[in-house]
Order: sequence, then C-alpha cells, then structure tokens
Amino acid sequence: MDKLKLGAALLLVAAGVAGFYLLPADQQVLRVLAVVVGVLLAATVMWFSATGRTFVDYARDSIKEAEKVVWPSKKEVWQVTGMVFLFAFVLALFMWLVDSGLAWLFYDVLLKRG
Repeated sequence: MDKLKLGAALLLVAAGVAGFYLLPADQQVLRVLAVVVGVLLAATVMWFSATGRTFVDYARDSIKEAEKVVWPSKKEVWQVTGMVFLFAFVLALFMWLVDSGLAWLFYDVLLKRG
C-alpha cells in the first residue's frame, strides 16, 4: 500500500510540473500555483504513508539535536578567526620561502641562469 502512495505522490508532483508547462507563459501565477498544489498534494499523500511518518520522526529528531548545539561566544569566534588568519599567513610565508629557495637552487645554482 505504501508503494501505491509513493507512486501517487510522484504522479501528483509530475502533474504539477506538467501543469506548469501546459499553461500559457503569460499565466505565470497559475503556472507556479500548479506546481505548488502538486507538491502540497504529494506531501499530503506521503504524510499518511509509513515513509512519510518515518521522515517526520527523523525531522523532529533533527530539530531536537539542532537545539542542543552550543554556539561559541563572540570572543571565541574572534579568537578562532585570528588563529585561522595567522595560520594562513604562516603557511603562505612558508610556501613563498620554499618556492624562492627552489627557484634559486634550480635557476641560479644548477642552471646558472641567474
């Protein structure tokens, strides 16, 4: 039975999309309304299926977990941001030194083009 409900939901979405393309281009509001109604009807059908109930339970659990998130203070955000910029600067300096050293080694010492 759930597979029939899933199929009906997919058909409703497809009907909404088909309605969008079958309506004239100057009827933009009706075209968008066709898609919205198709999606809402599909969601209603899915609501009464086991898959829909499982999804709703998953969404509720996700919201509960999101409420448990502890956000950092403004001071902590600035400290971590400063550390990221410092690390990026030190890494860029290191990469420049390695590049310059290798360029000197290959061009000036080995190839004597300098």
